[in-house]
Amino acid sequence: MLLTLAQWLGADIRAFNVFSYITLRAVLAALTALVISFVIGPALIRRLTTLKIGQAVRNDGPQSHLVKAGTPTMGGSLILAAIAITTLLWADLANQYVWLALITLLGFGAVGWVDDWRKVVEKNPRGLPARWKYLWQSLIAVGVAVWLSWSAHLPAQTELIVPFFKQVVMPLGVVGFVLLAYFVIVGSSNAVNLTDGADGLAILPTVMVAGALAVFAYVAGHAVFSKYLGLPHIPGAGELVVFLAAMVGAGLAFLWFNAYPAEVFMGDVGALALGAALGVVAVIIRQEIVLFIMGGVFVMETVSVMLQVGSFKLRGKRIFLMAPIHHHFELKGWKETQVVVRFWIISIVLVLVGLSTLKLR
Repeated sequence: MLLTLAQWLGADIRAFNVFSYITLRAVLAALTALVISFVIGPALIRRLTTLKIGQAVRNDGPQSHLVKAGTPTMGGSLILAAIAITTLLWADLANQYVWLALITLLGFGAVGWVDDWRKVVEKNPRGLPARWKYLWQSLIAVGVAVWLSWSAHLPAQTELIVPFFKQVVMPLGVVGFVLLAYFVIVGSSNAVNLTDGADGLAILPTVMVAGALAVFAYVAGHAVFSKYLGLPHIPGAGELVVFLAAMVGAGLAFLWFNAYPAEVFMGDVGALALGAALGVVAVIIRQEIVLFIMGGVFVMETVSVMLQVGSFKLRGKRIFLMAPIHHHFELKGWKETQVVVRFWIISIVLVLVGLSTLKLR
């Protein structure tokens, strides 16, 4: 929106042409999302408190979490609003990737919103039944994947890129690409949701991964840089930097309210949406494996749940004291803040490993 205005003004006033630079608009997007979240955040938290939209806490979990009962949830709607408004303001709205990212973000956010609403407002402990949740997630993910496959004009747009190797790529074909995209989008969505169980635990790794993916998106969208670094050139992918910068700004602002002791939780509306957004960006810029590396904390949380459920069904025994794994460490005696900060440190290391794949080939 503002880019179109700047381009129109730039025809007569050359100074406005500076807004054509993605890097500048990315910085402005991060700041805009930050300001929007800080301005709206306190009012939203008060409103959620007034409506008594509070978090329910498991009785079988860490006893320190019982005091969280009643803390406002569904705060992820603040993040989504800030990202959407900021992206519409600063991104090139003629870019299909921007719209696909927004559709994925808001579509998964809508699924999470219904789930949260049924749990905390209608007092239905099941929320949105799992079959319906996965059905809607699947429809959105498959729709986006099919569109990306149909609109691909270059082989690199549907090949699986293996990091650390310059020439190792795997042609996927239409079916393979759609299946991979589906699992990455839905998988990352639910992985972030499983991680969102302690104050600030999910949001900062999400911010860090989004920031790192922004670097990959910029390189992928730049013909010279992508060729030099041996990454596939995806025309138009650079505009996703603005979307990811908005995610970084909104996420950092939300952390202000979500840091221990949290004033608000993001709920499924935020966690499902942010995870799906990371997944769809990774698919677009062909960095699914790198996302797997950088989002290692999300992967670890998901695998812990899978192992716990599998072990209990097959052997009747649990591997961990409680899953996801961050609860296991809390029950082992770690304080919640220790778990969160240590998981943050792991995320920083993994993000750096992911970024190293830009050059180590």
